[in-house]
Amino acid sequence: MVKDRLLEKKSVDFAVKIVQFYKCLCEEKREYVLAKQVLRSGTSIGANIRESRNAQSKADFMNKLNVALKEADETQYWFEVLEKSEIINPEDFEMLNKDLSELIAILVSSIKTLKNNLKSK
Repeated sequence: MVKDRLLEKKSVDFAVKIVQFYKCLCEEKREYVLAKQVLRSGTSIGANIRESRNAQSKADFMNKLNVALKEADETQYWFEVLEKSEIINPEDFEMLNKDLSELIAILVSSIKTLKNNLKSK
């Protein structure tokens, strides 16, 4: 349960950073299309984690976390595109990607634990 709370907190904090990043991309870089992609996938991570609270079963719970992991992977892709396109600088990329990598690690660990628990029953 502690891991779940940590995951929720980190996902909300990350979503706030994504919203701020979106504003920066739009206002300073005038980049709207990629900014919208990052906004959608980056905030969807936490939305799916939050939705997992009301899962109907352990399998549904794991499915919600898997969707969050997919959204995290997509967000990481957009970060890479923005960095390689030189729309964002390497320092901003590293900062955002570090936070995202932590979320991904927690999601992967949680999903593995759930899979092992489901197999052992």
